[in-house]
Amino acid sequence: MTEQINAFQIAQTQFDSVAEKMNLDPGVREVLRWPAREFTFRIPVRMDNGTLQVFTGFRVQHNDARGPNKGGIRFHPDETIDTVRALSMWMTWKCAAVDIPLGGGKGGIIVDPSKLSANEKEHLCRGWVQQMIKNLGPRQDIPAPDVGTTPQMMGWMMDEFSKLSGHYAPSVFTGKPVGGGGSLGRTEATGYGVIYTVREALKYLKMDSTKCVAAIEGFGNVAQYASIGFVEMLGGKVACVSCWDRNDKKSYTYSHNDGVDGRFLLSIVDQYGTIDRKKAEAAGYIVEDGDAWITKEADVLIPAAIEGHVNAETVKKMSSRVRIVAEGANGPCTPEADVFLKANKIFNIPDFLCNAGGVTTSYFEGVQNDMNFYWSKKEVLERLDAKITSAFNDVLQMAEKENEYMRDAAYMVSIQRVVDSMQIRGWLHGDW
Repeated sequence: MTEQINAFQIAQTQFDSVAEKMNLDPGVREVLRWPAREFTFRIPVRMDNGTLQVFTGFRVQHNDARGPNKGGIRFHPDETIDTVRALSMWMTWKCAAVDIPLGGGKGGIIVDPSKLSANEKEHLCRGWVQQMIKNLGPRQDIPAPDVGTTPQMMGWMMDEFSKLSGHYAPSVFTGKPVGGGGSLGRTEATGYGVIYTVREALKYLKMDSTKCVAAIEGFGNVAQYASIGFVEMLGGKVACVSCWDRNDKKSYTYSHNDGVDGRFLLSIVDQYGTIDRKKAEAAGYIVEDGDAWITKEADVLIPAAIEGHVNAETVKKMSSRVRIVAEGANGPCTPEADVFLKANKIFNIPDFLCNAGGVTTSYFEGVQNDMNFYWSKKEVLERLDAKITSAFNDVLQMAEKENEYMRDAAYMVSIQRVVDSMQIRGWLHGDW
């Protein structure tokens, strides 16, 4: 059995390693290795059967030196405060890496959303806002969808905030439905952002994308559009995707001899990312164990599920053909996996650079909300491509200048930007 991964310990270990290399002041280190604020609360919900059920909710605000806290809300049965802490910390580095004026936050509720009716989910969403109302706002903390949450749920949350605050406030939540303050291009943004960084890495390594094969873990929103983008934008082949089956409570790997058709699989998936196995098999897909994705003969691995799945055990199964690991998920590679990747000269695109397309487009959504003027999908994706490409090159230049691993270089870029903002605001030489 794989050892349980503590995401916050991973986040702190990664930060500590780079802080040491940067010779960061011990006091500044202590500020940045812990969240500024944490909220844990209970949300009572009257269920459809008449019973009253109480859920545990979280919100963690890591650092707001560069702007309002920004980060998703996860509905997951295994959610923990440490997971939320780690994700909030990574959001700080993510926003700084792509140089958008936001800080890091994250939230969650311990719940399996697939077991709730639409009515129960709406009440839970509104209850979360009721608990957090004093600490949310477009200039304070701006949540968004994440694992287990949807644009519709953000619409309910935005509506509850607007009712309680007494004014229409679309920019307090992002990832909303189009027509309800949402941005065109947001659905594809994170997965396409992954592919923009993969494209730049392939250029750097002088690899022909049309001859490359990718193996993808996951088939949620990020993996869906990464699988589509790898084929349609880069002309490559996707060997497989993996998928958590909420009916069987286990994951499976779906592969096809002719390559995975992401758009076809997207047409037979439910709202929680479970692929219809019978329809997939009827279309010629081979169904294997969930861990099989990492064993495939591929040039690019894209872990796009949850944290800690590329670890000391699973890297031993990796093909020698792999040249790039692009982290579509948050924290998919453990420190032990990083040691393996470095030793084998595998190019890593770290999570808070690789999957920053979502938060970047969320920032664009907030800008559009404030202007009350909305861009076309083409404009959104062009702006996203430019922003992600620039961020990738900033990190690559740092990696080459300091002769550092890409993850460490990304941390260096991000940490320095956050420290600079703290310095500008006077946080390092006076009262906060």
